[in-house]
Amino acid sequence: MKIFQHADRLRSLARRLPRPLRTNLKRLVRRLESLQDQSYDRWIQEFDTLSNSDRLAISRHLQNLDYRPLISVVMPAYEPLSWAFREAIESVRAQLYPNWELCVADDASPSPHVAEILRSVAAEDQRIKWIRRDLNGNISAASNSALALASGEFVALMDHDDVLPPHALYEIVVALNANPDLDIIYSDEDQIDGIGRRHSPYFKTDWNADLMLGHNLVSHLGIYRRSLMQRVGGFRKGLEGSQDYDLALRCADETSPTRIHHVPAVLYHWRRDYGTPSYSEENPNVCSDSALRAIREHLQRCGQPGDVLPHPARLGASRVVRRVPSPAPLVSLIVPTKDQPRLLENCVDGLLNRTDYANTEVLIINHESELRETIALLASLKSDSRVRVIGYAGEFNYSAINNMAAAQCRGSILGLINNDIEVINPEWLSEMVSLAVLPEVGAVGAKLIYPNDRVQHGGLVLGFGGVANPLCHLLPRNAAGYFGRNQLTSSVSAVTGACLVVRKSVYDEVGGLDETNLSVGFNDVDFCLRLVERAYRNVWIPHAELYHHESVSRGFDNTLEKADRFRKEIDYMLRRWTPKLASDPFYNQNLSLEIGKCLELAFPPRRIKPWATI
Repeated sequence: MKIFQHADRLRSLARRLPRPLRTNLKRLVRRLESLQDQSYDRWIQEFDTLSNSDRLAISRHLQNLDYRPLISVVMPAYEPLSWAFREAIESVRAQLYPNWELCVADDASPSPHVAEILRSVAAEDQRIKWIRRDLNGNISAASNSALALASGEFVALMDHDDVLPPHALYEIVVALNANPDLDIIYSDEDQIDGIGRRHSPYFKTDWNADLMLGHNLVSHLGIYRRSLMQRVGGFRKGLEGSQDYDLALRCADETSPTRIHHVPAVLYHWRRDYGTPSYSEENPNVCSDSALRAIREHLQRCGQPGDVLPHPARLGASRVVRRVPSPAPLVSLIVPTKDQPRLLENCVDGLLNRTDYANTEVLIINHESELRETIALLASLKSDSRVRVIGYAGEFNYSAINNMAAAQCRGSILGLINNDIEVINPEWLSEMVSLAVLPEVGAVGAKLIYPNDRVQHGGLVLGFGGVANPLCHLLPRNAAGYFGRNQLTSSVSAVTGACLVVRKSVYDEVGGLDETNLSVGFNDVDFCLRLVERAYRNVWIPHAELYHHESVSRGFDNTLEKADRFRKEIDYMLRRWTPKLASDPFYNQNLSLEIGKCLELAFPPRRIKPWATI
């Protein structure tokens, strides 16, 4: 992942350089990616290459499947290279699942080889249908022409030069047998070069409504119930370059998240950089404009006002700037503290004077501070009408402290804030509140940065290093991360309580933090998982940035008493949440859970292949 991160940063830099320097930098990027791909080559060989016994097991499994729907592979075609076009078609014909049809629309290609190839393969295999359009239209028109040929219950989208692995449709049908009500299915994907070498795998999250607004998460391989596609009107003209993105958003709006399924396997090889540029590569501005329009119209359909902008740091991605309701709701910011007056003063000054969200109150929970400097600071802070100082006595219990404070808050929104938090950008709270007010959202977390400008918190990954640990940990603050995960808003399983915003009604609904079993550690993870149980989604925002001087105030778990308490909290989390900790839906099973290897390939993957279970 570190190599991937450096290559991504250099690629962004290359776009701003003169041509000679750009060429040299691109060579360096290719060398870095080659190093990254060496581990992927080994991963493919060990875990993603079908043996003869695999093929036999898949064949036996197929015989035992009760549900075998017809899948229509829809392919618009325009001037593909002959060899690439043939490889694409042959990869469909090589599918181990036999109940498919290939529906191709030739968009009036000038070269005769396109029709000649189609005529030849259709004569060999009656499952292949094709049509030649009289006039060249565009990708949306051609896709609709291909879709009109389809008769399958489900439709798979495929470009005219890409490749499906032989078990792709089999994996889709296995998912449908497990849940026949699915409307949208998508898989992981990688890229393939002109000599057939696979590289740049994208191991995706399960359905992620927030990440979907940054880029097209569904993309390849995307499978849709045909009746759903017909209901939304198929592909829309005027959205060329992002027509698949627009289709995915419209179909997602017409179904429910429980009917959208992700298969954590590479089921699509996207051919790139082999001599023929794609439409998106030739028309990046058109594609970007189409994507922004698709997202804006999605937000309008969902009744969620917001501005949709090109992402300021990631080419081809988008950023949604949501709006705070008017009037802005009162936010109660809870800051537990024990001494550490300099930290506290800096924290509260940021909350009161360097935050652009005006309607706040700050509750400082004083846990038996003893320093005269602290006592004087608290007395001074109380002179601000927005500040209340509340005493808390007894053994330190982070959960009990926050629960006590929450009961006394006047705001409809709560913010749990550590006293070692330091405000960076003034709009941080507006960003968080704009998401926290959405009825389907539970907890909202911020991007927390160490003082050395490395990432401390990018959302929490369940099971990573044990119970949970941060995503994007120690990345440079402005690095893209794995496919933009350090720059794009995302649904996550949990966020840290060091800076967490949530509606008070939701906090009360789940009973606040667990002060009995989790007095210090993992109370934020447990809280977020209880929100998920109630069908809320938790969200991490990269645009709300704050410094976090982690554990400065409370110290570390370096005494026997603290270590014993920590072990008990881990034991409780394992008893309560083991099934959840075993498989985080927002962290792919093909990625490592070892500390120091976050978002790197897992050797071996945790996913059990479906044909290995029979």
